[in-house]
Amino acid sequence: MRSVPLGGSGIESSAIGLGCLGMSDHYGPVDDAGSLRTLERAADLGVTLWDTADVYGAGANERLLGRWFAGGRRDEIVLATKFGGQLDENGHMTLEVRGDAAYVPRAAEASLRRLGTDRIDLYFLHIPDPAVDIAETVGAMAELVAAGTVRALGLSNVSAAQIRAAAGIHPIAAVQMEWSLFDRGIEESVVPACAEAGAAVVPYSPLGRGLLTGAYTTSRGLDDSDVRHAIPRFDEENAVRNAPLVAAVADIGAAHGATPAQVALAWLLRQGERFGVPVVPIPGSRRAARLEENAGASGLRLTDADLAALEPLAGQVAGANRPPLPPEIAERFGLG
Repeated sequence: MRSVPLGGSGIESSAIGLGCLGMSDHYGPVDDAGSLRTLERAADLGVTLWDTADVYGAGANERLLGRWFAGGRRDEIVLATKFGGQLDENGHMTLEVRGDAAYVPRAAEASLRRLGTDRIDLYFLHIPDPAVDIAETVGAMAELVAAGTVRALGLSNVSAAQIRAAAGIHPIAAVQMEWSLFDRGIEESVVPACAEAGAAVVPYSPLGRGLLTGAYTTSRGLDDSDVRHAIPRFDEENAVRNAPLVAAVADIGAAHGATPAQVALAWLLRQGERFGVPVVPIPGSRRAARLEENAGASGLRLTDADLAALEPLAGQVAGANRPPLPPEIAERFGLG
């Protein structure tokens, strides 16, 4: 597993990271014992960037990682967590966020307790608070770096303008956004802003919530609690329209002796070369076998002919890859 620099922070991570959300939330029943085994396997394989957030599983995901860190291998991992999201009285993530200066250190302290560690390697603002100037939030985050509890700063779900504003306050090591072969909206302005700021791009949902693996083209048969039941892209009608696109990815994989997931991740790594930014995808996995498959993408180099064949697929994908938002919420967060 080769290493990738996270901006100018001096931190290097594996070229393929690990998104830990699914170990505690969103995708059906959890299995902590199995997840701990997967974390152990990730460390053994050199998959070192682990991404979590304080709201994942209402704190359960950070506590899960804390259990693994208690085994003594914390220093091998580049730990990324996020703050800003809010939970309701039932422990479910809401569409409310906080980014005021008073809240930032309290959120960090709570995460450190759950994680059982004295530092966060990469601390992300999960989503900007529309009621707070991002300069205020990043200024408070910068104080955590000065105090030594955070090593580097990141942003998630931001605009190009917000990246530039934040970078004017403190260096930004990484920007975490949805980016995949099928979802390419950040390429027009956000990725160039990352290159300008010297920040790495950390794509979440790099496999399209499993669609690009070929294993999950529809929500049929998934556990009732699986979030994909609420996502239009996994409706039966859209699944039929998207199946040929997934098959096209699989055909390229077959030519390389690789899986569709490996093609999708290798495509993202090539985009780093195209845009001149470090790219570290963070596919989620609860099973060691899937983790090993994803890690194998770091050794796959797609040809220019492969890239040309894949280029038009994004424009043909049917259905949004997130649940519908009320219009007032979409307008508030600029997600229309």
